[in-house]
This record gives sequence, C-alpha cells and structure tokens, in this order.
Amino acid sequence: MKLIIGLGNPGIEYQFTPHNLGFLTIDRLASELGVDVRNRQCRALTARATIGSEEVLLAKPETFMNLSGLSVRELVVKNEVNPQSDLIVIYDELDLPFGSMRIRQRGGTAGHNGMESVIGALGAQEFLRIRLGIAPDHRPADAAEYVLTPFRKKQLEIVDQMLDTAAEAVRVVLKDGPGAAMNRFNRKDEPDEETR
Repeated sequence: MKLIIGLGNPGIEYQFTPHNLGFLTIDRLASELGVDVRNRQCRALTARATIGSEEVLLAKPETFMNLSGLSVRELVVKNEVNPQSDLIVIYDELDLPFGSMRIRQRGGTAGHNGMESVIGALGAQEFLRIRLGIAPDHRPADAAEYVLTPFRKKQLEIVDQMLDTAAEAVRVVLKDGPGAAMNRFNRKDEPDEETR
C-alpha cells in the first residue's frame, strides 16, 4: 500500500490558506477518485482508494501542522508502510515561487515546521515529497502570518492549476516511478508575474 499524506491545519479558518495546500491536494485526489476523506485513524482523516494498480491511503493529519509527525508515524506503523518506497508527503514550500512544484526523494526541511515534525518522528529524510511553491514576489515580513492568510481571489486560478498538477504528479509517481515524475514535473517554469 502507498500512503499519501497532505500536510495542513484542521479547521475551516485554515482551509484555503497556503499552509493547507497539502490538504487541498488530498481533497482534489479524493474528488477525482470518488472517495471521501473522513475515516478517522491515527489522528488523521483518511480514505482508501486505488490509483492504477496501487492501493493507496489518502490522509490529512488532524494534529495541526507543527505536530504532523505524530500522526504520520502512527499511520506508517499501523499500515506497515516503508517510508522510503511507499510514502508521499505533500506540502507548501515558501522557498519556491508561487505556483511552482518540485518533487524530491529526500532532503531537509527548509524551516518548514510540519516537515521538521515528520522527519523527527520518522527518524529519516528518505521519503518522497511533493513541494508546492507559495512564495510571493517579495519575502513577507511575517512568514507565519502569510502562510495562514487565505489566498487572494486572483491567486485562486493558479492554486487550482497547482492542485491539478500535484494530483497528476502523484499518479505519475505511482504509475511510472519517482524518476519519471521528477523528469516531467521538476521544470523551471515561472508563473506569470500578476498571478503571484
């Protein structure tokens, strides 16, 4: 089984904020697969589905972002998942331009508290992550406030495209492998100035 986890914060006030792009990607996948992410296990909302020939568990930890690792570790243990080969974590990345996406098989946290929690809980950095760029043109004065502020109306079209691309990236990872997905999606495309 493949475990696909989107990071975010529970609660309607956080739903459409940059920090919840992981949750939103899981919701997009669930919608495409015709499942509801509402079963509770391991401090997360989950749904089982099949993508291609792979059985997958979609999950949205309910521990709040900074404690995401608590839920992720429980999900990994309960479902007997090997993080190196069977875990995908999707999250927002302030170091990437708004609307961009990068797939990596290992790495640090770039100061992302959710990823620090996940890596700390798993005791490993070797797992696939899909990073969704949220950086505005100019570094925000208060990064914490920025990632928890709802998207502006003019950003929503780019967000929608990003969610489609991220969902497609998950499918490619599962069907053709991480290498093929990185070759296809890790391009240097820069989004339009006015859409950031």
